[in-house]
Amino acid sequence: MVAEIDTKIAEYESRGAGQAMLGLADIDGVLRGKYVGLDKLKSLFVKGGGFCDCVFGWDVDDQLYDGGSVTGWHTGFPDARYRLLVDSERTLPESGVPYFIGEFAAQDGGGHALCPRSLLRRVQARASGAGLVAKAGFEYELFVFDEDPDSVRDKGFRDLQPLTPGNFGYSVLRASSNSEVFKELMDYCADFRMPLEGLHCETGPGVWEAALAVAEGMEAADRATLFKTFSKAFFTKRGAMATFMAKWSMDYPGQSGHYHFSLLDEAGANAFAAAGGSTDMPDRARWALGGLIRYVPEFLPMLAPTVNSFTRLVKGAWAPTAATWGIDNRTAAFRFIPGDDKSQHIECRVGGADGNPYLVSAATVGAAILGIEQRIEPPDGVSGNAYDVEDGLPAEWRFAPTLRDAAIRLGGSRPARELFGDVFVDHYVDTRIWESREYERHVNDWQLARYFEII
Repeated sequence: MVAEIDTKIAEYESRGAGQAMLGLADIDGVLRGKYVGLDKLKSLFVKGGGFCDCVFGWDVDDQLYDGGSVTGWHTGFPDARYRLLVDSERTLPESGVPYFIGEFAAQDGGGHALCPRSLLRRVQARASGAGLVAKAGFEYELFVFDEDPDSVRDKGFRDLQPLTPGNFGYSVLRASSNSEVFKELMDYCADFRMPLEGLHCETGPGVWEAALAVAEGMEAADRATLFKTFSKAFFTKRGAMATFMAKWSMDYPGQSGHYHFSLLDEAGANAFAAAGGSTDMPDRARWALGGLIRYVPEFLPMLAPTVNSFTRLVKGAWAPTAATWGIDNRTAAFRFIPGDDKSQHIECRVGGADGNPYLVSAATVGAAILGIEQRIEPPDGVSGNAYDVEDGLPAEWRFAPTLRDAAIRLGGSRPARELFGDVFVDHYVDTRIWESREYERHVNDWQLARYFEII
């Protein structure tokens, strides 16, 4: 091991890379990390490292939570242990600096109770116990603006200039006119080992859609997490700015973070596809849908983690408001996509672009595995507009209308506690209620326009 590390360090030195970058995902999927010198990198490979656990004690604005049992003022914010994952090695395309994914670990070397990546590993172990492994790919919508971090603040995040005007969904004209940046982004993602299988304009000014190539196990969530940060870096270096908010303007539909997945059995065959090329739905695919219908409403804050998430989950906005499924039906929460024995799979359309990919994966795969374990039969699939039937569905299948309501429901979910652990559920629920309280205590433009004069 030491000899291999020495060889790596010598390779970096020979190509003029005197530093490395490491990144660890926090509870919101924000990458927290640093540059380290090569001597420090060698030490981290051998011994692991420590990272201030305040990253589990503050929100996306670096504001400390006013409670919490795992970390806080009462613990003194000690270091959380982490390990670098050697197999995650990548090279930052425009600097030649090596990059490594880190994963938080418990003091005994096991998984950290609050680490999103460790949580997904736990769910994957549950799937492995059933002889299954997920194969998945994320699909993101993102708005790109001809702005920079200073200009958006100067404008108060209003009247922003999109990179391209007009609706132009799937536009060859827009993609061709901006071919240089389209090609550069696809090359950048391929060079950084998070390849895109497709990139196009969506309907709306400056909105793009990127489909990441599928991968097995943890790799799909790793790629999605890296894409959400480094695509922003890509655009910022070119004088532009991207956002993954679930909904940045009431004038346009929300931004999705759809999760396409199937489960492979121990022979590597697709458990969601019937043998012999038939497009029939096998038992495990049907039970997986049953689990998604039954449990995703309880796990909803893991797919819709912000107050803003719930402005997307409204009728008529290309996003579901209840747990429904249909065959190749984009109005349903879960779209069963027929195909051959390689391509037949399920698309979870619940999550927005703001979701933490590790938690989205854990919640979706976890719900599917519970469905398979318990052989849960789904209701009949929806034909036509799923919105037309949602009001008549059982209350437990309908999504909570706010983050606070969804968090409370998650806190009372026994399946969530059994699958994800009490420590994670309690902490995560507290963080989502904090997020709700932060919103509720602030005056916003809607309140001013509605109440300032007339009340």
